[in-house]
Amino acid sequence: MVGEENISVRNRRSTYETAEEKEDLSKRHEADWSFPQSSNGHVDVDHLVTRKMQLLVEAEQMKPAFMQRIDSHFTEFVNGLIAKSEQLESSPPAFSAVCSEKDGGFKSKGSRAPPEHGKVFVVRKSFLDELFEVKDIRTIHHVFIAFFIMIILSILIVDSIDEGRLVLKFGLLVYAFGKSSVVASTWLYMFLSTLTVPYGLFLLWAQGYHGSSHKTIRSAFFGGLLMIFQIFALGVVPTYIVIAYRLPPVSAAIVSFEQVRLLMKGYSFIRENTSRILSFTPQKTNTVQVPKVSQYLYFLFAPTLIYRDAYPRNPTIRWSYVATMFAEVLASLFYLHYIGELYIFPAFRKYSREHYVRGLALCILHTMLPCTLVTIILYYLLLHCWQNAFAEMLRFADRMFYKDWWNSTSYAKYFRTMNVVVHDWLYYYAYKDFLWLFGKKFKAVAMLSVFTLSAVVHEYIMAVSFGFFYPVLFFFYMCFGPLFNFILSDRRKGPIWTVILWITLGLGMTVILLCLYSLEWNAHKHCPLKNPTFLDYVKPRSWTCHLKV
Repeated sequence: MVGEENISVRNRRSTYETAEEKEDLSKRHEADWSFPQSSNGHVDVDHLVTRKMQLLVEAEQMKPAFMQRIDSHFTEFVNGLIAKSEQLESSPPAFSAVCSEKDGGFKSKGSRAPPEHGKVFVVRKSFLDELFEVKDIRTIHHVFIAFFIMIILSILIVDSIDEGRLVLKFGLLVYAFGKSSVVASTWLYMFLSTLTVPYGLFLLWAQGYHGSSHKTIRSAFFGGLLMIFQIFALGVVPTYIVIAYRLPPVSAAIVSFEQVRLLMKGYSFIRENTSRILSFTPQKTNTVQVPKVSQYLYFLFAPTLIYRDAYPRNPTIRWSYVATMFAEVLASLFYLHYIGELYIFPAFRKYSREHYVRGLALCILHTMLPCTLVTIILYYLLLHCWQNAFAEMLRFADRMFYKDWWNSTSYAKYFRTMNVVVHDWLYYYAYKDFLWLFGKKFKAVAMLSVFTLSAVVHEYIMAVSFGFFYPVLFFFYMCFGPLFNFILSDRRKGPIWTVILWITLGLGMTVILLCLYSLEWNAHKHCPLKNPTFLDYVKPRSWTCHLKV
């Protein structure tokens, strides 16, 4: 009883103190907001203005501390998310492989060096979709739409004045996407081949692997069959079709891009599921866990090159979003067409007859800004609109196809963030596997091997698309790629390095490449050789042929 009385006394005392504090706070609040009145009872306006200015000054003084507290809380939140992500990545994967040397002669190592176990897919939006939620950033998107409308109007009005009638010039687009029936049939052949052959060979190998007495021979046999299929069925045949039917540049590029994409997807499927079979123990279960055909089929369409049995999925499909993305794809194509007609091709027509070096320099200077704009539109078309359209139709929830590469202060960050889909494949299957095989002391060699692989593939796509071998892109990748990767490394943090990166990108990857390949393609078109030798196919024809574009 005495204890209860003491508690009640303390409670009443605290209540009195709280009430007194509240009363004192109220009095001070009233004092702060009570204004002196003049003799006639009106409020002193000068004092009111002075008090308002004081409040503004106090607010400005409090603003840095307030923003600092928000920044600290946000940093703690982001660090927590990163820590959770690292825990997920460091946890054992569902299909980790630990095989012994006696089981078929494989090395007794995991499929990847710990603690790296592969890409973790999470639900997240595309970077631009998040930025477009901000009104000011969304306005930039609307500005590009306004530019597009102005370009169309200017072309229509000028052509109407010159021709006296409405003229719609779509000859370039019609030519570039020509022979679409050949492209569609070739793609169908490549897709059905990738769907059936790699999956069938893997299924046959997996079902009899643990029961075989010659595991190494069996693995080498099926691996050889898969390699033959990859080289001839997906490598030689599509390339032969492009050359035999003389597909125009864009149609040939579609075939070559799909060819490389399906090759990478087939390799990822085999690479990720081999460890599952190697780690399978018949004593625990009698059934080999092989992915279903539906899972493999979904992977072939999913906008990723890393195979998983399941991906995070959205509950519904926003068909309005899909329609918007495809509409922007179509608008971007017309945007590219008009930029070429108005600003790029006239530069070639004007200077193509002059001295090669002088004409090339003038073409580069006159097309610098248009070519940079073409690169940005191509990036937006392929990596944002096209990828998001298919991701939405497949309810694929991880939309991190790219990051904020435009904020890069180094080429190292640019290569990591510009195309995350391809970077993930190169990082896990080329860079990490190279280190797993040869050791971490060969990091520089591993990086150079990744640059070499990327350079060869890019040059192959350019050669197939244009129909000639002109290794400018290979030279840029192998020489300037590693050089800029070391010079403009992650140690560069200032905004001046972003300016330097954009200048070098504008001069190199957009202007010089476009100008050189365009001049070479035009030379092959207007200066055909009757009896060409092998040297004629290797030597650049634009060095001796200078005709009008």
